[in-house]
Amino acid sequence: MRMGSSWKWQLSRAMRLALRWCRLCRLHRGGGGGGWNKSWIGRRLLEQWSYSKLLLKSLYYNSLSNSDTLLDCVFEPIYWIVDNVTRWFGVVFVCLVVLLTTSVVAVVYLFVLPMIFSTYPTHWIAWHLCLGHWLLVMIVFHYYKATTTSPGNPPKDKVHIPSVSVCKKCITPKPARTHHCSICDMCVLKMDHHCPWLNNCVGHFNHRYFFSFCLYMTLGCIYCSVSSRNLFLEAYNAVESYYQTPPPTFTFRETTAHKSVIFLWVLTSSVAVALGGLTLWHAMLICRGETSVERHINRKETKRLKEQGKVFRNPFHHGRMKNWKLLLGVEKRSHWITRVLFPSDHPPSGDGIMWDCIFTKRDPMAI
Repeated sequence: MRMGSSWKWQLSRAMRLALRWCRLCRLHRGGGGGGWNKSWIGRRLLEQWSYSKLLLKSLYYNSLSNSDTLLDCVFEPIYWIVDNVTRWFGVVFVCLVVLLTTSVVAVVYLFVLPMIFSTYPTHWIAWHLCLGHWLLVMIVFHYYKATTTSPGNPPKDKVHIPSVSVCKKCITPKPARTHHCSICDMCVLKMDHHCPWLNNCVGHFNHRYFFSFCLYMTLGCIYCSVSSRNLFLEAYNAVESYYQTPPPTFTFRETTAHKSVIFLWVLTSSVAVALGGLTLWHAMLICRGETSVERHINRKETKRLKEQGKVFRNPFHHGRMKNWKLLLGVEKRSHWITRVLFPSDHPPSGDGIMWDCIFTKRDPMAI
């Protein structure tokens, strides 16, 4: 039975129950029939009360339910609002990223690069041109690929696939490391999280693009913040002098340059700190062979096994260097340059359904 028809059936049963209550209340007000009628009404009221409790319990209880299931049912309207708001605001966040990145590039071209051309020697000019444009190309490429590449979904037309459970929402087999995204309303292979700044889930096929974008965007913000530091100090002192008496005479272009440089430095410094922390967090997860979802699951599993005197071992942790090679798709030394330091759209290792698991057999108490 589909969910919509089930809810309609429950609603109709509740309406019939309410009509029975009204009929019994009318009989009770009308009186008549003596003590036998009152006792019969009492029995009927008790039966209706027991039936109503059973009906209410059937809405949220079964042999597999617990307190978490009840809380999920209670907060389901809130989850629905948050999921739909996040889905629609994802477009706004993507436009905001594009707008802010474009504004930073425009300020650099209009005010920072002219200062570099007029004051720096030739070799430093070449260095800034190469480094800045390399970071810009890497940021644009990886952001575009992260937003447009599907994270990967389990095949719905194939029933016989390696799976560890069945998704309660999709009612389809769920392979290892696959989780359901309530915002995208689908299961995602090796799901890390849903990123509103990408308006996309981060999963098996775009995890590398997401991390590379975070890394190169952090490096680009650090580069802009450091290279424009002297300009920022000059612009800040100039803006403070606006309030002197008499105020200094600055042209419109000069005042625009002062405000633009301050905007550039504050924005890039703030993003470097915030995004840098997020990048370090994901780098730590990659070193451990975990995703953001698996981090919470593994912590609970570690605590549970510790109470039993056992040690939890992540079956997808192949060692730090091997984890990085699997994520970045590095198969030989030259790939560190061609696939990491330059734009590359090569697919990740594996299909996201079958995974190589490493189990240590030396420790009999390890799980």
